[in-house]
Amino acid sequence: MLLDLDRIRQAELHSSPYPYFIVSGALDAARAGEVARAFPDIDRPGAIAIEDTAYGAAFARLLDELRGDAFRSVLADKLDLDLDGRDITINVRGQVRLTDGNIHTDKPSKLVTVLLYFNQPGEAPGTDLRILRNSRDLDDYVDQVPPVLGSMLVFKVTPDCWHGHKPFVGKRNSLQLNYLSGTRSRGKHQLLHRLVGRMKRKLAAR
Repeated sequence: MLLDLDRIRQAELHSSPYPYFIVSGALDAARAGEVARAFPDIDRPGAIAIEDTAYGAAFARLLDELRGDAFRSVLADKLDLDLDGRDITINVRGQVRLTDGNIHTDKPSKLVTVLLYFNQPGEAPGTDLRILRNSRDLDDYVDQVPPVLGSMLVFKVTPDCWHGHKPFVGKRNSLQLNYLSGTRSRGKHQLLHRLVGRMKRKLAAR
């Protein structure tokens, strides 16, 4: 296993300001570097559907585990949710713009968000993702997650799941997996995501 399911299972679940937990070393330490080297080579900003990227064999194995029943079961137990039959989307980022860390909540079409990071120490400095108490103040946070290799954040999507990080431009490798709130919403969710991405790329090319 590339995922350290025992460490994920044992992570402390917090209930305030919304249900979340953080895992340091969510990837097997002996193979984390191999997975990081197999991460897609991304040269543009924005969230990119994993189906639209190329990646190495180790990363493909990680994707299989993230989509698998064992990981799903751990999250369902920790968050006390029924995730059976829930569709999954996976997006990756490799380049960050100044606006990417703005305070926001995830959309209601998402039920659970999983963020996993693949950066070496010193990359993307000062961009720890912060768990926020409100939508106004990036410094009013209860916890933060460094974007270093193997760090994982999992949270239940709620109307007040505010999070964000300080402005940054440059390389910042991350994966976002979402269990969707409706089993029929995946196609519409992915289509809208891709259309928005194409529009942004066209505007940037002008």
